[in-house]
Amino acid sequence: CPFSSRRSEQKRERERMKARERERMKARERERREREKREGEEIEIETETEKEQEREKEREREGKREREREKGREKERERKREREGKRLGEKERERERKEERKKERERK
Repeated sequence: CPFSSRRSEQKRERERMKARERERMKARERERREREKREGEEIEIETETEKEQEREKEREREGKREREREKGREKERERKREREGKRLGEKERERERKEERKKERERK
């Protein structure tokens, strides 16, 4: 029966086509998963990089704030030194005035 062999050949061909299609679908799915995994890793790497950059910026900002605070403390110390210097100067002048008065009294 020539028809039966042709039918079975067609059936086998259809099965091979279905198998090839299944393999193609599996390959596509595998590629899609790999691509998503790569993209996920890239996104993860990007977010890690962004986090590190943000941490670096925060460290820079904190360093700048600390330098500003130190500058303020230094200015305050300078003002204090000036006040102390003026006080010392005033005390010195006061001492000199007393001595002058004493000398004036002694002369009289």
